[in-house]
Amino acid sequence: MTEHEHVRVAVVGSGFGGLGAAVRLRREGVTDFVVLERADSVGGTWRDNSYPGCACDVPSHLYSFSFAPNPDWPRTFSGQEHIRDYLEHVADVFRLRPHLRLNSEVKLMTWDGKRLCWVIETSSGTLTADIVVSATGPLSDPKLPDVPGLDTFPGKVFHSARWDHDYDPRGKRIAMIGTGASAIQIVPSLQPDVARLTLFQRTPPWVMPRVDRAITGAERTLHRQLPFTSRARRGFLWGIRELQIRAFSTQSNRLGLIEQLAKRNMARAIKDPDLRAKLTPDYRIGCKRILLSSTYYPALAQPNVDVIASGLSEVRGSTVVAADGSEAEVDAIVFGTGFHVTDMPITERVVGAEGKTLAEVWRSGMKSLRGATAAGFPNWMTIIGPNTGLGHSSMILMIESQLNYMADYVRQLETLGGRAALDARPGAVDAWTDRVQERMKRTVWNTGGCTSWYLDGNGDNTTIWPGTTTEFRSATRRVDLGEYDLLRPPSAPPVPDAALEPRTKKTAEAGA
Repeated sequence: MTEHEHVRVAVVGSGFGGLGAAVRLRREGVTDFVVLERADSVGGTWRDNSYPGCACDVPSHLYSFSFAPNPDWPRTFSGQEHIRDYLEHVADVFRLRPHLRLNSEVKLMTWDGKRLCWVIETSSGTLTADIVVSATGPLSDPKLPDVPGLDTFPGKVFHSARWDHDYDPRGKRIAMIGTGASAIQIVPSLQPDVARLTLFQRTPPWVMPRVDRAITGAERTLHRQLPFTSRARRGFLWGIRELQIRAFSTQSNRLGLIEQLAKRNMARAIKDPDLRAKLTPDYRIGCKRILLSSTYYPALAQPNVDVIASGLSEVRGSTVVAADGSEAEVDAIVFGTGFHVTDMPITERVVGAEGKTLAEVWRSGMKSLRGATAAGFPNWMTIIGPNTGLGHSSMILMIESQLNYMADYVRQLETLGGRAALDARPGAVDAWTDRVQERMKRTVWNTGGCTSWYLDGNGDNTTIWPGTTTEFRSATRRVDLGEYDLLRPPSAPPVPDAALEPRTKKTAEAGA
C-alpha cells in the first residue's frame, strides 16, 4: 500500500460484513475502495475460531448471502471450515482480491474536518478515505478474565478463538472456563480423548437439540439445477424464525413450552439428579443465547467430566480454584469467555470531529442511528452496529439490510455533488435509540432474569434488535437526509436547506 493513497471507501474487516460491503460497493459501481484486514486471509470470526467442533448454529442456507447462494452446503448446520471456504469463494467469485489489503491492521482513524476525509493509519502504511465502513464485528476480539495467579500457571493457556493446534490435549487434564456457544462445542470434542475435563460454569445455558444431518447429493443437485428450490428453502427457514420473535419480544406463554422441551432434552442424557440441578437454568429461556447441541449433555454425563457450578476465581500453580472453593489440578486452561461486544477495541482507534474517540462517546452506552452512523463521526458507519444483533435468526439478514443502508448513503453523497459529508444529528440518534430501548423493555432479553453478554456495563441492552428482520430491513431501506447534517469544506459556500429535504416524506420507523 502506497503512502497516503486515497480511496472513496475504506472497508475495515473481511468477514461477512466486510466482504458483503465490498460486493455491494462493486454492484453500486464503486470500484475505488479497499478492504483492510489485519490477518493474512479473509474470513473474520470464521477464520479466527477453529477450535474442535466449531460450527454454526444457524442453518447453512440461511447463514449465507442471498446474492451468493451455495447449493453445495454439505450439512444442514455447517462447520467452520465450510463457512470459511464459502467466504474465500465469495472473495474469488466477486473479484474482490485486488481490493484486499491483508496484514493491514488499522491503528488509528482520524476525521479531517478541513479535507472532509478520514486519515487511516495501518500497520502497512497510511491512506485517506472519503467514507469508512467498519465491519470488524462484535465477535473479533477475545475477552480474557483477570484471574489472580494465572500468570503463574505452568501449563497451557489459550482462548477458544485463538486455539493452539500445536497443543495435544490427549491424555491431559483440561479446565474449560465458560459454558457459552463455543464451550458446548468444545466439550464434546475434547471429552473422549482427555484424561479429565473440568467445566467451570457460572451460569448454565438453555440447550436445545441440534437437528443436524448431511445434505444428500440429490438435494445438492436439485439446488444446483433449480436455483429457486434453494431460495425456497432459505425462505422457509427465514419465515419460521420470523414467527419465533414474538415469543421472545413479548414474553409469551410459549416460552414455558420451549423450556419444557429443553428440560426433556437434558433429562434424556443427564440421569444424575444432582448434576441435572446444576445444569438447570433459573432464568427464562432466550434471556441468554439459546444453544444448540445433541452431544453436550451426553459428554457431561461421562465419568471423566466434572462440572463445577461456579466461576474460576484463582490459579495457584497447577491448581485452578473456583469461587465456591472447589479445586482441580489441570495441565491446560481453555477460556470460552466470549468477546468484547459492548466495548469493541476498534472504538478506541476512531477519532471523530470533536477530537474524541468513539469509545469515549460511547462510554455511557453504544448508540447509533439505525445501527449504522454515530453523531460526530461523519461518513463513518458500522456493519453490525449497536442493537443490530439477533437472538433468534441469521445475522446475515441484518448485515444485508445494513448494506442496503450503506449503498443508499453512498448514492446520497453522490447526488449532493462536490466534496460532502453526512453527520448523524444527535437528536435523530437519540430518537432512534429511545424507540429501540422502549421496545426492549418488554423482551425476554431484558426481563428474563439473567445477565448476558447482550448487556453493557450499565445493564443496558445495546446489542440485540428487539423486532423482526423485516422491520429492520424496512427501517434501513433508505437514508433520510433529514436525520443528518450536511458538511462541506470550510471554504465552500453554504448549501440551502432545501438541498437537505428527505427524498421520501415518511421516515422509516423502528417498528415502535
